[in-house]
Amino acid sequence: MSETLLVLLAGVVAGMLNSVGGGGTFVALPALVAVGLPPVTANAASTIALVPGAVASAWVYRRELAPVGPASTPTLTLVSVVGGGLGALLVLALPSASFEAAVPWLLAFATLVLAFGRHLSRWVAGALGRPLGMSARAVLASQFLLALYGGYFGGAVGIMMFAVWSIGLGLDPSTGNPMRVAQLAAVYLSATAFFLIASDALATPLILAGMLAGAVAGGFTGAHVARRLPDRVLRAVILTIAVTMTVLYFVRG
Repeated sequence: MSETLLVLLAGVVAGMLNSVGGGGTFVALPALVAVGLPPVTANAASTIALVPGAVASAWVYRRELAPVGPASTPTLTLVSVVGGGLGALLVLALPSASFEAAVPWLLAFATLVLAFGRHLSRWVAGALGRPLGMSARAVLASQFLLALYGGYFGGAVGIMMFAVWSIGLGLDPSTGNPMRVAQLAAVYLSATAFFLIASDALATPLILAGMLAGAVAGGFTGAHVARRLPDRVLRAVILTIAVTMTVLYFVRG
């Protein structure tokens, strides 16, 4: 019962974090490892459990979706699905030790870009004498790499999406958050399809169900909260999550 309660609460927090600014994996994965799941199984289980929460958040945002730069929404979603599926195949086939060692540095880079991306974007635009903007091909290529990472590990992939869209397109968090949530749902759904077939995440159904229920509640609630937050507040929340996660990943080391 105590283990189920732990993963239920972790699911609520993870679902809320993903709907507001990302970072749910860092809460979900350690909670599953703490109750005895091997890291690879915990990684698969956390992805599976966070899918309904991501879908619930995307449903709340369904009328607020806006294209990311020049890339169309269907094409961007297709790229997220393909990248997420390939990332899941990689985590099932390759050792994760080397990639996990790089995660803190990836998070540190993403946090810096998120914090200073808009300032850098304005500076580059001023230097070029024209607005800075990624081409549709560049948006899709970066999204494929992010989705591949999201399917493989997923830690702070939402924060990294904000970082890329901030510096490449000058997109504000409040404007980009609905699409970020939708793309997270696409990545997680694709990865889950492979994890359900090839991993042993279903070997602990009570633990998985507890986190899944919590993530749905957290994702639905968090999305409603995020819609009402001013841009500055939302950006501060996202930056706080990013900095905290980066420090914790380095400490976890």
